[in-house]
Amino acid sequence: MGAAMRRIQAGNALSAFGLGFTVPYLYVYVAQVRDLGAGTAGAVLAVFAMAALVVLPFTGRVIDRRGPLPVLVGGAVLASVGALAMGVSGSVPAAVLSATLLGAGTAVMQPALATMIVWCSSPTTRTRAFATQFFLANLGLGVGGLIGGQLVDETRPGSFTLLFSIEAVMFLVLAGIALTVRLPRPAALAGTAGPQDATSGGRGGGMRALLSHRAMLQLCVLGFVLFFACYGQFESGLAAYGTEAAGIDPSTLGIALAANTAVIVIAQFVVLRLVERRKRSRVIAAVGLIWALAWVIAGYAGLGHGSQMVATVAFISTYALFGLGEAMLSPTVAPLVADLAPASMVGQYNSAFALVKQLALAVGPAVGGPMGAALHGPYIVTFVLFSLGITVLALRLGRQLTPVQDQPALVPASRVVVRHQPETEPKAALAPAS
Repeated sequence: MGAAMRRIQAGNALSAFGLGFTVPYLYVYVAQVRDLGAGTAGAVLAVFAMAALVVLPFTGRVIDRRGPLPVLVGGAVLASVGALAMGVSGSVPAAVLSATLLGAGTAVMQPALATMIVWCSSPTTRTRAFATQFFLANLGLGVGGLIGGQLVDETRPGSFTLLFSIEAVMFLVLAGIALTVRLPRPAALAGTAGPQDATSGGRGGGMRALLSHRAMLQLCVLGFVLFFACYGQFESGLAAYGTEAAGIDPSTLGIALAANTAVIVIAQFVVLRLVERRKRSRVIAAVGLIWALAWVIAGYAGLGHGSQMVATVAFISTYALFGLGEAMLSPTVAPLVADLAPASMVGQYNSAFALVKQLALAVGPAVGGPMGAALHGPYIVTFVLFSLGITVLALRLGRQLTPVQDQPALVPASRVVVRHQPETEPKAALAPAS
């Protein structure tokens, strides 16, 4: 890992650490601490997501034209202002405006960070780079959440102001670290763009080229289902199902989320060694099967009529299995987006996939929340089928990928063959077949 990559990963970890201080407590802060009500808290969370949906369609083109660094710094500063404003928001307009700034800033940072990682990595090192990013982000969120839980006090609004202030400082730290990074010139990536440009249809830049890229469109559909069936249910449908159908104590939800994070942190690099030399499409297909098993176990927790202890263990196991699947996805999906993108459109591809993620995170709770609370059997069946759909979509995607896109480990082998060709071989034999 080079110096630039180390700094990018350090900034990523510290910003996640700052987010961890506030993410678990945003609803409680708005609804109860500031006494603005549950309706306002829901609106603030919705605005947070909607701000991302508004800015992401424009972010990719700016990244590709101006580079990811100014976009990342601008997003970090915007998010810092939003966090500080949220920490002192005592009215509905102030809370909504703060959520808008915070949501837009954090949304812009995602594709900018991803593009910086792409620029500072090669196809053979990209898998490990994105796995490291995911590991550090989850570690930062977990540690930040644990420390924030010790500092927070619902009877003292000032304790929440402190949490949001820490978050704001961490965003500024990220901006400061990013400014010290010396990124390679985009032209340095041009040598790796030939195959990707070919698969994108050669129709020029912009949204038209992306929409004509069949493999990328299939990956976006797959990504929507992935985020809808997992992340979109964590704090909505699955939480409602656990408390209503399985009788899980609300405090157990925190333990389940901790189990999810622990599995990711512990298993990430063990899993990485197992998956980085295998086909990405098959790894993603395996995640679908693991998550289908997780939903079946969740079904047993709520519908199996076992003891409360058994239901609790089963529910926590569901979150742990989701974490295992997430650890398998981190070295596959994000690097695949980068490898599909032409060199001149890395920012737009990353932004498009981030937009798909935000859409899934917005739709997931709206669909899963009511189902998880009231339609227990149909809820489990629906998401078992969605998980199996992940497997089907992943295998179909594999047929659209080149061998190297599906299995980057093939790249070093091909280079060795070329390097050891005898110099006395006739030049005609070295010419590529037409």
